[in-house]
Amino acid sequence: HVLRNPSLVGSGPQCSCLPVPPTLSSMDRVPMGSLQHCCGQLPKMGDTWAQLPWPGPPHPTMLLVSLLLAAGVMHSDAGTSCPVLCTCRNQVVDCSGQRLFSVPPDLPMDTRNLSLAHNRIAAVPPGYLTCYVELRALNLRNNSLMELPAGLFLHAKRLAHLDLSYNNLSHVPADMFQQAHGLVHIDLSHNPWLRRVHPQAFQGLVQLRDLDLSYGGLAFLSLEALEGLPGLVTLQIGGNPWVCGCTMEPLLKWLRNRIQRCTADSQLAECRGPPEVEGAPLFSLTEESFKACHLTLTLDDYLFIAFVGFVVSIASVATNFLLGITANCCHRWSKASEEEEI
Repeated sequence: HVLRNPSLVGSGPQCSCLPVPPTLSSMDRVPMGSLQHCCGQLPKMGDTWAQLPWPGPPHPTMLLVSLLLAAGVMHSDAGTSCPVLCTCRNQVVDCSGQRLFSVPPDLPMDTRNLSLAHNRIAAVPPGYLTCYVELRALNLRNNSLMELPAGLFLHAKRLAHLDLSYNNLSHVPADMFQQAHGLVHIDLSHNPWLRRVHPQAFQGLVQLRDLDLSYGGLAFLSLEALEGLPGLVTLQIGGNPWVCGCTMEPLLKWLRNRIQRCTADSQLAECRGPPEVEGAPLFSLTEESFKACHLTLTLDDYLFIAFVGFVVSIASVATNFLLGITANCCHRWSKASEEEEI
């Protein structure tokens, strides 16, 4: 910026990023990183250097300017540096298999593919993905994650592939994928403690095509969680301890209607309860299997129940009357026997 002073460099292009000091004698007031914000090009070396009002030969001047330029370049490169233990190439950052206990900070701003797989990461800090708006794929496979912070994907609007398999997630809350409307593939498989998926967990993910919920701890899955996924093509739900009671019927009905255009691992999905259907393939259950869930009583049934109740009541009264008479007779007979003996 000092070199762009119009009084020193004639009619060259100007930069308005910072105030231009009147003379080079005030150089000590220019911030070290200021040069990186300049929006034009530095003047060419030549006769211009002779016009600078610095005493002495130009060599110290050139050295000082070079140092300032180097400091600015180093500062500007900080946002694109590759984290330690990671490799960065073509917008792909690979930090997998490095035994990391926390996520690496300061990723390149243009990161599109981030792999943190096969580490020991237990938590992701809130807002970690805020700056990486170009992110397309995030791999957190095989870590120790128990939950994700709310709103983690608020700014990751271009995220399409998310792998959270082989972790310790216990539930999928309603706000886990908030604003991540570009998701196409979600892998939540092999989370053995995954017990609950919120009915609105996948709300708004209209582009989602592949969803893997296999090998978790799910005993029930709300139909509402899947109804809002019009583009779903592949659904994996095998390896879970499904309880095939009356609450499972709506989900099975929905899956049967979509089985032609929705690939499901029907052979791996089995019932773990109730006992009468334990071990049965989930998709082998028919409407007949849930007949007891739709048991309804007719008018004749209600009249019969009322009649039986009336008869039982009369019988109970009669029985009590007879028992009372019998007890009274026994008491009188016993008293008469005692008087005779006396």
